Amino acid sequence: MSEKQKKAIRELTLMLMYLTSWEERDAPGLRAVKKRDLEKYPLVRRCWKGYEHSLLDKLSEEGLINAAGRTYPALITPEGEAEARKLLAQYGIKLEEKERDND
Repeated sequence: MSEKQKKAIRELTLMLMYLTSWEERDAPGLRAVKKRDLEKYPLVRRCWKGYEHSLLDKLSEEGLINAAGRTYPALITPEGEAEARKLLAQYGIKLEEKERDND
């Protein structure tokens, strides 16, 4: 596979991860945290990681995602979110901005 193809796959994977992501509070053991205490935890962007493991490892090494563990959703880092948004703009894909749900 050429370097150009590898780069395209990396970029497209990051964009798909971002486009299928959601925001949630980064609380340990979410069910154990009382709803009124959730606001203490920052919002993070997560996505399911049904992609090639070596590619996920590379994105993780680059600091764009945190894909620790094989069963948990990946966390898209702020750097990964910025990179994904930049790539989406490059590819001419406009994002529909969602309001953050802060409750």
